[in-house]
Amino acid sequence: MGKVRQRKETGKLYLDFFYQGLRLREQTALKDTPANRKKVEQLLAKVEAKILLDDFDYAEFFPGSKNLKKLAPMQATLSTPTATHAARATSQQIETPLFNDFSAQWFDESKIQWRASHVRNVSSILDSSLKPVFGKKPIGDITKADIMAFRAKLAKRKGRGAAGTVSSKTINSHMTILRMVLDEAAERFDFDTPYKNIKPLKLQKTHIEPFSLHEVQRIIDNVRPDYCNYYTVRFFTGMRTGEVDGLKWKNVDFAKREILVRETLINGETEYTKTDGSQREIPMFGQVYDALKTQYAATGCKSEYVFCNQLGHPLDHNNVTKRVWYPLLKSLGLAKRRPYQTRHTAATLFLASGENPEWVARMLGHSSTEMLFKVYSRYVPNATRMDGSAFERLLGNTTPTKPQKEQRHETA
Repeated sequence: MGKVRQRKETGKLYLDFFYQGLRLREQTALKDTPANRKKVEQLLAKVEAKILLDDFDYAEFFPGSKNLKKLAPMQATLSTPTATHAARATSQQIETPLFNDFSAQWFDESKIQWRASHVRNVSSILDSSLKPVFGKKPIGDITKADIMAFRAKLAKRKGRGAAGTVSSKTINSHMTILRMVLDEAAERFDFDTPYKNIKPLKLQKTHIEPFSLHEVQRIIDNVRPDYCNYYTVRFFTGMRTGEVDGLKWKNVDFAKREILVRETLINGETEYTKTDGSQREIPMFGQVYDALKTQYAATGCKSEYVFCNQLGHPLDHNNVTKRVWYPLLKSLGLAKRRPYQTRHTAATLFLASGENPEWVARMLGHSSTEMLFKVYSRYVPNATRMDGSAFERLLGNTTPTKPQKEQRHETA
């Protein structure tokens, strides 16, 4: 079945249809407007009706067309019923570009709408996984069997999943990119996408390991002095690693006692937050305000970043995790847990204090409470408040076991 399309270079409409085993395109002088599109669609309907009745005179509809030269040598061979049947059969076979070529075009056209980190992720998936498998194959020839075989092979790769192989989340990420490329190609070249009825792999439920308030105070009291403020902010705001590492002084409002989450740090560069919902204002509860005031005395005139190294550059979270976080947990006899558990800890403390789940979701940068109840359901008590006052009282009733240590600047 043919289609009316718009030529990007001119904005004008053209007919795209099959006749005598060939895919043919005929340009019009009409701009793409609703009225003009309707006219061209009516013309295409007449053309296809004539073709169906074997009563189509190409020169009558498109006099002077360059396609007439292509069709001339075929007139004799298409005079028999057998040849006509063969031509109709081959009309369903569409020439499509190689996966390598189309995926590169799709990537260039799409990346303008993505964050820099997502551009890097998609590029990596294309180059390391998809192109080596599908690259030299015409994209229209890829079958569902090819897709399923790729997924099965991908599942056997070594990775950081529970079984020592690639996780289901990673597999789904690869498959999503493949689906997007195939769907776009199918729409442009008018073939049925082979990516049908393939569901994402089921992900295991997230199990969190938050710290108790007593453990939080132990960590803050015993961490290196130059990281005391850092972990105070992490534990009592629930900010993501990239958000706290990318926090700049321009987004710390001492007058309103608010932290403005506007950026996140990825690969040493700040960029827009994970989602629009991640753009938020977090109140500076008691200890957080004091910690940031103390931190300002140390780095306020040294760097635009709140937490930085001796050169004023943002922290390298891998370095901090290996040199500060894990050694600290070991020295305190606490189970080894990823630094992201500081965010889970803040969430559970918010909820355990009785704060309203909707307020907690906003503080964490979630667009709704769905994720909150899915991950933290057993920590949700009687929900009545929605202003942070309950959490403020919880912190106010907790007296640090030691006075605030003198600030020293980070050297890791």
